[in-house]
Amino acid sequence: MAFQQGLSGLNSSSKALDVASNNIANASTVGFKSSATHFADVYGASLQGGGGSQIGIGSTLGAVMQQYTQGNITSTNNPLDIAINGTGFFGMSQNGSTSYTRNGQFHLDKDGFIINDQNRKLLGVLADSTGSIPQQPPTDQLKVDFVTGTPNPTSSASVTANLDSRQTLPTISPLDISNPNTYNSSTAMTVYDSLGNPHTLSYYFLKGDHTGAPPVNTSNTWSVYTTLDGAAVNPATTAPQILTFSSSGVLTSPSAPATLPQSFAVTTGADPLSFAVNVGSMTQFGSPFAVNDLTQDGFAPGNLAGISVSKDGIVQARYDNGQTRDIGQVALFNFRNPNGLSSIGNNQWSETADSGQPTPGNPNAGIFGGLQASAIEESNVDLTAELVNLIVQQRNYQASAQSIKTQDQVLQTLVNIR
Repeated sequence: MAFQQGLSGLNSSSKALDVASNNIANASTVGFKSSATHFADVYGASLQGGGGSQIGIGSTLGAVMQQYTQGNITSTNNPLDIAINGTGFFGMSQNGSTSYTRNGQFHLDKDGFIINDQNRKLLGVLADSTGSIPQQPPTDQLKVDFVTGTPNPTSSASVTANLDSRQTLPTISPLDISNPNTYNSSTAMTVYDSLGNPHTLSYYFLKGDHTGAPPVNTSNTWSVYTTLDGAAVNPATTAPQILTFSSSGVLTSPSAPATLPQSFAVTTGADPLSFAVNVGSMTQFGSPFAVNDLTQDGFAPGNLAGISVSKDGIVQARYDNGQTRDIGQVALFNFRNPNGLSSIGNNQWSETADSGQPTPGNPNAGIFGGLQASAIEESNVDLTAELVNLIVQQRNYQASAQSIKTQDQVLQTLVNIR
């Protein structure tokens, strides 16, 4: 009697219903990949080698294959949510073991490591002390510094401005920084000492040569006084630095490289400030005084203010002292046979002999997809198709049950023969 065929049909339909139900349950699971059931028919072994009289004994589950198609990309408000648009898996490390995932919902732990909800750490390559990312196997656990570390004292600065050639000698002499009538123009920038303390460096521009008394009204010459933190200038003991321009308004003295040496004692317990100010781009044209650029290379320690991730996987940290730093690069991994991966739950897969060894690479390069920050990859489950599949498998289950019922009726008929 053919109960075996009916039972195998019930079992196959039940497995298909399980897979479809699992797909539907994970329709909103980030990075989830739907599965499809593959079935095979079953025949009894024949010593004669088979023939046209063989009757199958049912069906069996051949395989459950995951479909690694791209899911939709949805924007989020978390800068560490990362979606892969294309091929590849994130590598996650925990207690020396590595798993792989498409779920890019990441955040920082208390130590600055980029982790997922299971506290697995994201793998990549950390930048070196210069901010460069070396070409090496991506086995580093990516970590963000919450502070920038030691301060950097100002070692160079630059001033780019136009001095108005139509100006004349100040109406009052000598210079008094509290009296605007004693100078023509001024500007200021913040510089930092060896302890990271900020100081205000001010520049006062006076038309003419003020190295002596009284000052000399020279049309293409300007005197520059500098102060730190508003310290008063005593023109009797402090000589100005001189800027000389050509008749076309281009700086001629000091000659290239045109710099003004600066040296100041500070009272914060830090080393004295000593650096050069580049003034090579200063001009003297017949237009109002205008500062185009003020730069310096010092900074104080800073706290983490934000993180960004590029499509190439470069993780950059921004600090509240205005500094940015490349932390490292997210790595992606690929397998020759992704369907050989073993699902270990929580949207994680592990390597097996069937999957082959992982091939690492950089995002947005070669076969690997690009990354999109502040975004997630949704489940690739087609909910409409799965609901239809439920109906189909339900009908198959009912039909297999009807097959068993029919066989039961036939058996009952045979038993009742007298």
